[in-house]
Amino acid sequence: MQLGFDGMAPLSRRQMVQGLGGGLGAIGLANLLNPASAKEVASHTRPRAKRVIQLFMNGGPFGPDLFDPKPAAAKFEGQRPSELDAFRTERKTAGLMPSPFKFEPRGTSGVPVSELLPQFSECIDDVCILKSVYTDNPNHGPALLLMNNGTIVPTRPSMGSWFSYGLGTENESLPGYVVLCPGRPVRFSILWTSAFLPGEHQGTYINHSNLEPQKLIPYLRNKRLPVEEQQRQLELMRSLNEKHLEERPGDRQLESRITAMETAFRMQFTATEAFDLSREPTQIREEYGTSHFANGCLLARRLAERGVRFTQVYYGDGQPWDTHNDHNNLTRKLCQDIDRPMAALLRDLKRRGMLEDTLVVWGGEFGRTPTTENGNGRDHNHYGFTMWMAGGGVRGGMTYGETDDFGFQAVQNRVHIHDLHATILDLLGLNHEQLTYRYAGRDFRLTDVAGKVIREIQS
Repeated sequence: MQLGFDGMAPLSRRQMVQGLGGGLGAIGLANLLNPASAKEVASHTRPRAKRVIQLFMNGGPFGPDLFDPKPAAAKFEGQRPSELDAFRTERKTAGLMPSPFKFEPRGTSGVPVSELLPQFSECIDDVCILKSVYTDNPNHGPALLLMNNGTIVPTRPSMGSWFSYGLGTENESLPGYVVLCPGRPVRFSILWTSAFLPGEHQGTYINHSNLEPQKLIPYLRNKRLPVEEQQRQLELMRSLNEKHLEERPGDRQLESRITAMETAFRMQFTATEAFDLSREPTQIREEYGTSHFANGCLLARRLAERGVRFTQVYYGDGQPWDTHNDHNNLTRKLCQDIDRPMAALLRDLKRRGMLEDTLVVWGGEFGRTPTTENGNGRDHNHYGFTMWMAGGGVRGGMTYGETDDFGFQAVQNRVHIHDLHATILDLLGLNHEQLTYRYAGRDFRLTDVAGKVIREIQS
């Protein structure tokens, strides 16, 4: 049997079952077909997006530096309004410290954008700025969990796992959920867990510090056995697993293990091509740049066009946006690094006709205070912060919600994290109240018992 590599389309799981397993009965075939195949859980609403790319600024950017200008902070610089004392932050802060960065209306929509993002500002007509996001906790751990998993409890599935469970995969030769993060962020791994959902919906972590595909993905190729021998092993394992499943119908752990083995087998041939940035034209590489974040954005586009349902691009393996000291200088450097690749990603997706069905989401786990910490830093602020969304059925060239005069608290059209998740699911064609999984005697969902879809930002 000819396998799908060296330019040939990879075989589907059904073709592999028929070609390698031979003569499987109806029960065996039904159990062995990929449980993550597309549309396993039917869409509940009209989908506008097929896939999601999340650009995650771990640590928490300060919205008034980038998209939420607050001139009142300059007027009352150094003062501390008494109303701020009613809100608890992680550490004690002093008076107001205005952002030193200038804003200008950009695009035909006239949305104000900071001077820190000159290239991204050229794409603002495709972007919806959410100024009034808020979360429940000012500490990194709980806030990261709520943003990524919909709860501060570290035993629930990540949103990427829910997306994969609800919609399945469009490419059975690649994982449906990929996490790109440089370094070895062991403490972050809970943020892409599948928890009690079937294991095939777990996020696949990729350290893209080294761009050689063989080093990017450990053990990508089997150096000991040729392809034909691997095929025979896979056939034997499938035969044994089929007998095992007949005695234990519906064993999702076993089904997940089968899926993982067969996806790993096919990835030997597809992942080498998908993760190889050297195949991109020089012009595209130059458009994105060559930093870790730039490479992550370009990899995300390559994965999106190959059917990966959800790709997360973490800015780093710690909290690089956690600017408790020297905030202004650090923010300038961070924005210089993200400006070019973010703009390149949106332009690239749009040129390829992919932006209309690819939802791009940007933001951190919370924001930062308008008051100063340590004289030149900013503390965590979960009461009101900024995110943006583009493509995938979102209206561009608009802002939604407002914070107070100083950028401390969301006060108009407030968006909780549950609302954000509900809206993303809705754009993917999934009703957040109906996408549930029964475990330990109750039905669970990404938005717990809350969440409201933000219709005003949808096109």
